[in-house]
Amino acid sequence: MRGTVYLVVKRLALGVVTIIVISMLIFVGVEALPGDLAEAILGQEATPETVAAFRKELKLDMPPHVRYFAWLGGLLKGDLGNSLANGRPISELIGWRFGNTIFLAAVAAVIAVPVAVILGILAALYRNTLFDKILSMVTLSTISFPEFFVAYILIALFSVKIVLFPSISNINEQMSLWEKIYAIILPSLTLTLVVVAHMMRQTRAAIINILASPFIEMARLKGINRTRLIVLHAFPNALSPVINVIALNLAYLIVGVVIVEVVFVYPGLGQLLVDSVSKRDIPVVQASGLIFAATYMSLNLLADVLSIISNPRLRNPR
Repeated sequence: MRGTVYLVVKRLALGVVTIIVISMLIFVGVEALPGDLAEAILGQEATPETVAAFRKELKLDMPPHVRYFAWLGGLLKGDLGNSLANGRPISELIGWRFGNTIFLAAVAAVIAVPVAVILGILAALYRNTLFDKILSMVTLSTISFPEFFVAYILIALFSVKIVLFPSISNINEQMSLWEKIYAIILPSLTLTLVVVAHMMRQTRAAIINILASPFIEMARLKGINRTRLIVLHAFPNALSPVINVIALNLAYLIVGVVIVEVVFVYPGLGQLLVDSVSKRDIPVVQASGLIFAATYMSLNLLADVLSIISNPRLRNPR
């Protein structure tokens, strides 16, 4: 137990260090953008005095390292600053948008995870059969297509040819839960098709790897049928890699929704990030990028912790 706690604390400490490094990379990347931010916002007709005053207001006259630590200190206090586009607090802009992104990812995960696990178990159960080969071919095809291609195909099929779902997934706080779910069916299905293949193939591979273990051979000799062998014996022992790949794909569902949100004009954090880049709203870009990075890191840490807890070999590496 003490060794498990040590490994978990070590992973958490490494995660904190990684997030700090990522915040530095985000700040440096924004600093490296060409052009002067004040001139880009005010326009070419602004006088030098106005530009100088605006630079002072944005603290652009301060050294980069001073501005970085001021920005980091504000983040630790929960102060993300104000948007340059409309002057509103960034926390207000991001809060609702990030909630929408989490909602979209959660709906996609509710569909993708059970489907992927069931298909993975069936693929392992009917290994090397026609069903397994067709399933592998279909999933490889879906994982090979980029998200925007899958999104436009779904729009063409279910919004143009067969008018079942809206092509623009616009939601608001006045809508009921079912209205929101109906509005995001197509983006959820797009994300599901992208991630279910990876989770299914990993589940299949993990179960097949466990089937080569001696205790599975002993269960076979006892006369246990193949379905019970896979569902009750092989799958529970394959949970560690399956949990890991599910957590990683959940992280992708949250941070990889930018293209999907833009295609469906979904009011999420990815859409806000794209709009802020086009407006040169640097504080919002920095905050959005850091939130995406922190979310991805948190889910990766969750995957590591769950793998440690569910796998005795990781809890006791000796």
